[in-house]
Amino acid sequence: MSEDARFDEEQKTQRRARLVGMDYLDTSQLGNKQLFKNILTNDELEQLKVIPIQADQSHILFGVTNNTSRQTMSSLEQRFTDQLIKFSMISDAGFREYMRLYNPPQKVVYHDIEVNTAGSEQLVREVSQTLETVRADDMLAYLTAQAHRLNASDIHCENQEDNVRIRFRVDGVLHPIANLTKEKYRILVSAVASAGNVSTASEEAQQGHIAQKVKMADGNLVDVNIRLETVPTINGMDIVMRLFNMNPEMYRLERLGLSERERAIIDAIVVKPSGLVMVVGPTGSGKTTTLYSIMNSLISDERKIITIEDPVEYQFPGITQISVRSTEKGDDSSFANKLRAVLRLDPDVVMVGEIRDMDTARTALQAALTGHLVLATFHASSAAAALTRLADIIGQNPLFVSAIRLVMAQRLVRCLDDSLKQAYQPSDEELQHIYQVIQSLPGNIEKPNLEGLQLYKPGSSTENPYGYSGQIAIREQFTMDGAIRHILENPTKVLSTEDIEAAAIQSGMRTMLQDGVLKVIAGQTTMDELYRVIG
Repeated sequence: MSEDARFDEEQKTQRRARLVGMDYLDTSQLGNKQLFKNILTNDELEQLKVIPIQADQSHILFGVTNNTSRQTMSSLEQRFTDQLIKFSMISDAGFREYMRLYNPPQKVVYHDIEVNTAGSEQLVREVSQTLETVRADDMLAYLTAQAHRLNASDIHCENQEDNVRIRFRVDGVLHPIANLTKEKYRILVSAVASAGNVSTASEEAQQGHIAQKVKMADGNLVDVNIRLETVPTINGMDIVMRLFNMNPEMYRLERLGLSERERAIIDAIVVKPSGLVMVVGPTGSGKTTTLYSIMNSLISDERKIITIEDPVEYQFPGITQISVRSTEKGDDSSFANKLRAVLRLDPDVVMVGEIRDMDTARTALQAALTGHLVLATFHASSAAAALTRLADIIGQNPLFVSAIRLVMAQRLVRCLDDSLKQAYQPSDEELQHIYQVIQSLPGNIEKPNLEGLQLYKPGSSTENPYGYSGQIAIREQFTMDGAIRHILENPTKVLSTEDIEAAAIQSGMRTMLQDGVLKVIAGQTTMDELYRVIG
């Protein structure tokens, strides 16, 4: 409380004391505040709204507030019959100040979560205890700060029958972090719902976005920037929070791990920007990171770039970004209508957060044909499946071949920690599988020598018990040329995903499986990790 506000409160308290005929005491002027802990308990002080200001064997002076009842004062006089009891009115601020001396707030020790203990029973106990003691408005900031320390991508809050499990997704794998009581979780839910503008009573799934800076009790300033997903379950409302890293340097083509051929194709798109570029994959496969890295390379004074997103996940200077709430009703809130409105602004590049419906797909294809570069994400299991899904949405359409420049599908696998990985000789079964995959590579890709092949498995250390560090993308991509262009322009039947994939491979595409096996051979990841991600 500022000095001016405290002065005003003391003046009001003095006037109230005069009106009710009581003495008034300005506790802000008391230099050395004495504590008399043997007169009343802390709970009684809080409940009765009284403070012993002075006391000796013959006298007790109680400070009372405007909320202290006459009955309380009478009961105190009857309780302490051996002393002369007097009362002076003090301000509410003065009462709170004394209560902080009688019952000082517990100092919270924020337990830092280490990679080497993530998932251990001891860590779960320690973090659970920390969360039970932190301030209500610190819980979300504490979890976010710790998730950033571990480079986690998501925070999962899952209601169990007796408690709530908190897990972090680190390098694509979930690790238990804490168990919260239902009572404490309700406090976290309230804080999250208030910040993310969602309802705690909704019976429907909800989406929200939280972007704020929080100063915690230990003085740390935490940048909380998360996408929020909630869903009601039989045990309560589950929450998944996806973290965003706001460092623009993270979104550069150089950091995507593209092969020379993949990078050459994207560079050609950047030089002559027109057509539709689709990045496909499930949630958490790095689609948005890839798309933003491409878009980041296009930023210049000569280009107008506009994005339409649900919601805006990262903010960049030099780009006009529009947030769309897909759950809202009405034409003005739809992706397709926003996209048509954006095209009237004469942009050079448009990014559509996600193609979800026929109207948006048609508008995106038409925009790509009229000289715009359209970047979009799309949910599909593979690059070939993206075309069949698009055909399911809008029907067989000759716009496909002319409009689409690039289709890229990707997944994220964990990288081996180079300082810990251990070499081993693969089994005959592993060698046979690897041999079959390598033999199926397109002719334009050099096949590695498998003689004396040595693979790697994760090692372990106190600092890194899992043996992995970071993630790398495995990709497949094709452009509209060669065999794939031919079958799309001259279809003799309804094309299946297998037909399109076979034509894409014939045109030089390597599949995600092939790309993953090449990364296994290079010692970047393991066969087990590849199987975990793509089967």
